[in-house]
Amino acid sequence: MRQVIDDAADALAAAGVGSPRVDAELLAAHVAGVDRWRVAFLEPDAEFAARYRALVAQRAHRVPLQHLTGTAAFGPVTLHVGPGVFVPRPETEALVEWALAQPLSDTPVIVDLCTGSGALALALAHHFSDARVVAVDDSDDALAYARRNAAGTGVEVRRADVTSPDVLDDLDAAVDLLVSNPPYIPDDAQLEPEVAQHDPAHALFGGHDGMAVIDGLVDVAARLLRPGGICAVEHDDTTSQRTVDAFARTGGFVDITARHDFTGRPRFVTAVRVG
Repeated sequence: MRQVIDDAADALAAAGVGSPRVDAELLAAHVAGVDRWRVAFLEPDAEFAARYRALVAQRAHRVPLQHLTGTAAFGPVTLHVGPGVFVPRPETEALVEWALAQPLSDTPVIVDLCTGSGALALALAHHFSDARVVAVDDSDDALAYARRNAAGTGVEVRRADVTSPDVLDDLDAAVDLLVSNPPYIPDDAQLEPEVAQHDPAHALFGGHDGMAVIDGLVDVAARLLRPGGICAVEHDDTTSQRTVDAFARTGGFVDITARHDFTGRPRFVTAVRVG
């Protein structure tokens, strides 16, 4: 098995995959139905070899690993993902870590705008077990995954345009925490094949400067958050200051702070609704 995985890692490296060894091991574990740390001790049979070669070939053609396994780990949860929904990234877990450190009430109202697969909503619901969590998106494909991932939880999944002036108007001035990982990539950005060819463009691109959705979303946050409510919005690493400026323009926020992800890149902005 180690030789099989070594050969797969070499093939993935030659194809330009960024983490060839890890992906080779995870694909092997997926085919074998065991944890990654156990797979190297197994003996591959003909059926395993055939299935594994097919998946490695797809990964070498830059099909995302998560599309091949059907799942993506995100913080404390594992999500169903696939074609038609944005695959959550580890960088966004820095936003989750910040949110989990915030002092919320015993029964907070939490809103996740542009929820996609439901990643942020479900990660926060996992921690804030008594919270009311509402997840919003306008993509039918994404919502299908979000509803599947939210099944059996208390997370409410709604279909709506997050920049609509009346989105979630039943929650005006009632939200304790609002988070969002919106489309924010500038239209002319050059992307890895896994992203450009497989993530839905609707979930990626935010206009010529990446701010088309964020600008409208900030106004929605000002309406939905209660006085003292907090929010966090992810952005492109080129638009941190523009996102800060968007919050400042509303006149409704204080403590507007640019924050970084685990790699040190500017990743999200947090703010507090004025009391």
